[in-house]
Amino acid sequence: MTPPNLPCVLVVDDEPAILRAVGAGLEARGYRVVTAADGTSALAAVKDDPPDVIVLDLGLPDVDGVDVCRQIRRSSSVPVIVLSAEGSDSRKIAALDEGADDYVTKPFSMPELLARVRVALRHREQAKPENADVLVVGDVHIDLAHHRVTVAGQVLDLTPKEFGFLVVLARQPGRVLTHRTILQEVWGPEYGTETQYLRVYASQLRKKMDEDAARPRLITEPGVGYRLVSRESDEASTW
Repeated sequence: MTPPNLPCVLVVDDEPAILRAVGAGLEARGYRVVTAADGTSALAAVKDDPPDVIVLDLGLPDVDGVDVCRQIRRSSSVPVIVLSAEGSDSRKIAALDEGADDYVTKPFSMPELLARVRVALRHREQAKPENADVLVVGDVHIDLAHHRVTVAGQVLDLTPKEFGFLVVLARQPGRVLTHRTILQEVWGPEYGTETQYLRVYASQLRKKMDEDAARPRLITEPGVGYRLVSRESDEASTW
């Protein structure tokens, strides 16, 4: 019998071979696995046995995977890693806008998926700050009350928009936030397509906070959005 205190991963996919392979890979690494072959079963599993991470295929036979993600987010903050087909950026973006945390593109390797699960669990813990006025992502410390940011102990001189951009990412460390989400959070609800703003501010932030370009903290997800991590190489090296 699997010990009940192991981290639980709910794997949702309508392909039996993927369910078997992913389930076996996760169990071999010490996770408790629950599987579902459709969206209805997945939503029931989330309610009956709340998982610690969900791996969600977007192409389900009964309920669209994006809608499943939307329904999960109505009642749960559990990390959701979506599985998407090659080249389906619009589907990734739709899922991320509905609250998904990360994505893996099919075909994928088991080591990559395992690493994403580990990162999701780690960031879930980081997202529970002891002091709500201070956000901490690795060596990035953001004092919200005083609009003060330090990186590795060095104070950064940020503009209001740079500060807002960084705060939005730091509130959900490791999670991919889409261009539209960031624009609406920082610039306002009437914005959503002005991605050139983000390119400019992301470049400025990197110049100020990432002295080692090979190990950036601010990660670009091409065509999708951005994420803030402790150190790019610390996490990418496990993928």
